[in-house]
Amino acid sequence: MSDVTVDWIDKHQLERLDEMMIVVDENDKVIGADTERNCHQNKNIEKGLLHRAFSVALFNSEKKVLIQRRADTKLTFPGYYTDSCCSHPLSNPEEMEEKDALGVKKAALRRLQAELGIPQDQVPMSDIVFMKRYHYKAKSDAVWGEHEVCYLLLIKKDVKICPDPSEVSSFSYLTREELEELLERGARGEVQVTPWLRFVVEQFLYAWWPYLDEATRFIELDKIYRV
Repeated sequence: MSDVTVDWIDKHQLERLDEMMIVVDENDKVIGADTERNCHQNKNIEKGLLHRAFSVALFNSEKKVLIQRRADTKLTFPGYYTDSCCSHPLSNPEEMEEKDALGVKKAALRRLQAELGIPQDQVPMSDIVFMKRYHYKAKSDAVWGEHEVCYLLLIKKDVKICPDPSEVSSFSYLTREELEELLERGARGEVQVTPWLRFVVEQFLYAWWPYLDEATRFIELDKIYRV
């Protein structure tokens, strides 16, 4: 246990700090594993510690995207509006499977259930589309931050949601115009928006929105966007 305080997070989030995450280089090659606690400390991030992650954009049949507000007990960016679901695959054989990003997709199903209460049988693996990867770094505060090669996953599905309040404080499905308004409010400082949500929306989702029925045209598996 380090001497860094995490007194705002709850027991559930505290337990997750010991989970082993997948450490990668800037080309997303696996080079090791480390704890969530270590991967999220800015002092380690500044030395180059980088881990694999994912971000889910979940659209319903009305072509609205699910946006959640992170619980106030989250380690990084507590209380911020963010994407449908974002987390990390774990350093285990199942979630490290590279072919077709199967490991990341399995992790996404696990976290969709943990965060939003979506049963895994509601989202077949074939409904999860690996679209892009991006590499970003962001400080949450002086001690904690994010440094990730993130897999952007697209799901188009109507699902039942029952969020865990230790993960999600609220959620809603937004139209493009409503999401634009949320980002504008964030820019004015009226609400807090995670930096990766802004990047994903402005770089990708706005372009995809009119073509969601044929979104596979936007797939880029070899490129890693640098934020």
